[in-house]
Amino acid sequence: MIDLVAASVFYQVAALLVLAALVGLIGTFFRQPLIVSFIAVGIIAGPSVTGLARAHEPIELLAELGIAVLLFLVGLKLDVKLIRTLGFVALIAGLGQITFTAVIGYWLSLRLGLDAITSFYVAIALAFSSTIIVVKLLSDRREIDSLHGRIALGILVVQDLVVVLAMIAMSAVGVGGAEGATFADVGLIVLYGIAMLAVVGLFIRYAADPLVHRLASSPELLVCFAIGWAALFAAVGDFAGFSKELGGLLAGVSLASTSFREAIAARLTPLRDFLLLFFFVVLGSQIDLSVIGTQIGPAIVLSLFVLIGKPLVVLTIAGLMGYRKRTGFLAGLTLSQISEFSLIFMAMGVTVGQVGTEALGLVTLVGLLTIALSTYGITYGHQLFRLLERALSLFERRGTPREREPQQAAPEGTFDVILFGLGRFGGAIGQRLEAQGTRVLGVDFNPSAVRLWRQEGFVGAFGDASDPEFVGHLPLESAQWVVTSVPEPVAGVTHDDTRLALIHALRAYGFRGRIAVTCHRLRDRDWLLESGADLVLLPFQDAADQAAALLMGAQPSPRLEVVEPDDQQPLAS
Repeated sequence: MIDLVAASVFYQVAALLVLAALVGLIGTFFRQPLIVSFIAVGIIAGPSVTGLARAHEPIELLAELGIAVLLFLVGLKLDVKLIRTLGFVALIAGLGQITFTAVIGYWLSLRLGLDAITSFYVAIALAFSSTIIVVKLLSDRREIDSLHGRIALGILVVQDLVVVLAMIAMSAVGVGGAEGATFADVGLIVLYGIAMLAVVGLFIRYAADPLVHRLASSPELLVCFAIGWAALFAAVGDFAGFSKELGGLLAGVSLASTSFREAIAARLTPLRDFLLLFFFVVLGSQIDLSVIGTQIGPAIVLSLFVLIGKPLVVLTIAGLMGYRKRTGFLAGLTLSQISEFSLIFMAMGVTVGQVGTEALGLVTLVGLLTIALSTYGITYGHQLFRLLERALSLFERRGTPREREPQQAAPEGTFDVILFGLGRFGGAIGQRLEAQGTRVLGVDFNPSAVRLWRQEGFVGAFGDASDPEFVGHLPLESAQWVVTSVPEPVAGVTHDDTRLALIHALRAYGFRGRIAVTCHRLRDRDWLLESGADLVLLPFQDAADQAAALLMGAQPSPRLEVVEPDDQQPLAS
């Protein structure tokens, strides 16, 4: 059967896709990201197991195209205005995390017997975290706009900037270290680099917006152009002596200032995920199971450093900058894995001859372990914090100056209703209660939603419903109701329910009023009531009842303008 599949490249690719679907299905059962499943596919299809992937050149070609598209999408996020808008906190936290993680990782690698150059590569690889995984998990948990989520995303942006510098340095090392290379060769590469940057700058200044606006009239043509643009720059970068990766990155940067970058990114993301399958297949196929026993020990040590040491580094930096231990812990836990860029970085090191395939296999094993285990760590992060809260007090400065105002100061006055979630549904509830003379305190973990709520003349506070400490600082004594418009978590890798956390926190602080929670599924109403809720709001059911009443001639209720966030992201409802 294997020989029949190996007889045709098409058969091999078809078999890999079917195998990837099967292994990915098993991975979703264990709530694992597809990266883990794809690497496992590579190991299964590699020479150490089935030898299914024998057509190396076609598969490697698809892998290189996938990397070019991936780095093109990274470049799309690197607007030239990014440095000015990044923010002091994200910049310092990001650079501090990368520096300390790399230094400690370098020392550990040396202690494990790796040579200096390999230790340097491994240390840099350990410093990166996976943007794809972090954004996915934070989105599933509805924490993308929380304080710790924003800190984590800021650090990831800084990591992306460092990736650019690392790839430039890698290209220089590859040229300078090539056999027979001269200063003239290096100078020529530098000249090519300046010319390429000049072309990108001129394109951004004069051609990017008009060209993309013209192409945007046909979405299919826009996607075709984006892929061709990424491949063209990758080819030019390779021809000029840099790398395909750096060329793809510059292609994305050249379009990052256009107004259609988000539309391009959204349309190319599925293609990126598809093509990256082949990159991870190539990586997995390079793991030699016959020598994997010698790498398990170092892989476990480095994985423990990433899973435990990296969060501690972020926690320490966040504490020194005045954030609470909870914020630093959750932000650090979110970054407790290595990145797909770590694997690309090591693969580039193998290409330029600086490190061997054994080092690539070691980092790949670390990626498997950290990505798989960090998923569970992030999923149960709030529970882990409650277990470790007392021990983590060492990492919190007295007064937590950066969080005192938004997170801990209780708003002055008394309130009849405390409303969590100021999205479309929650904002509408709050406005109607205020119109009836009810005093409402609106709470959300998205600063934009809170700002917009305050601009309407209402009282708002920035905070997290799942944070028991924050809940304890609210004026609960006067409140008759606590309402959360935050629905159940999105079905995915996590089932941590903010509504239950809020109910438990309120009862723990002796709240004697009534609690209303939001639910989208009728079958969940009973267990929410059993869990302590006094009222379950069903937005779709309630809206249907109202619509039916209007259709049957009932008197319509007055409508009010609804406060909506200005970033068009679903916040709390």
